[in-house]
Amino acid sequence: MDHDEKAPTGIDPNVPSIARVYDYWLGGKDNFAADREMGDRVKAAVPEMPLMAYHNRLFLRRVVWFLAGEAGIGRFLDLGAGLPPMENVHEVAQKARPEAEVVYVDNDPVALTHARALLATTGNTHVVDGDLYEPERILAEADALMGLDQPIAVMMLAMLHFMPDKDAHRIVRTVMDALPPESYLVISHIGDTPQLRKAASFYSASGTGAVLRSPERIAEFLDGLELVPPGVVPLPEWRPDGSVPALDRMTGMAAICGVGRKR
Repeated sequence: MDHDEKAPTGIDPNVPSIARVYDYWLGGKDNFAADREMGDRVKAAVPEMPLMAYHNRLFLRRVVWFLAGEAGIGRFLDLGAGLPPMENVHEVAQKARPEAEVVYVDNDPVALTHARALLATTGNTHVVDGDLYEPERILAEADALMGLDQPIAVMMLAMLHFMPDKDAHRIVRTVMDALPPESYLVISHIGDTPQLRKAASFYSASGTGAVLRSPERIAEFLDGLELVPPGVVPLPEWRPDGSVPALDRMTGMAAICGVGRKR
């Protein structure tokens, strides 16, 4: 069946979306021909990209389990939730802590439809149609939905590399300054390699700029926070468990993650 014939009102299926390209790489069905074409072009330049996307989801599962369990976090703010066909934040968090609340934030119409469908399974899951460039409004809505008076885990996975330095650091600072001590920031970010520069050029050509950063520049987003061991590391090296398959060196080094705790 032609996916494009079912595009919801207000969505141009001929314009690729970051969230839907990511969904395509992970084997999802919420994508259109333009998304698949973009995904294939990026994959042709960097064959490991779908594997990096997969390991980003494995990292999400491990870190949310850690936060909801060992760290005792009961509230999660997922900025740029996307369209993951694998386990979602609320599914992992509520296994460890049934009362955990999650606010998903995105501005892609398909991603929002997907996220709102999650409300049928739990009353502790909320969805905000929000632009990350307006963090104050997102914080106000999250406060109204679940409150920001207790420690929050902020998830910013595979998002910061689509923002220029000035905006990315402003958004991170605005969000973390508004949260109480013992809150956490979780980030993942593609690195700066010759192969990924090719992929970035495809995104730029489609109107979505990608900013590649070294591990040192990625770590700057966690400045002022206490790093959770093992620190800022390649995705498969953050508290690996039996779910993490072997990776070749390029893939392991190209995607970086880190977790920081607000003192």
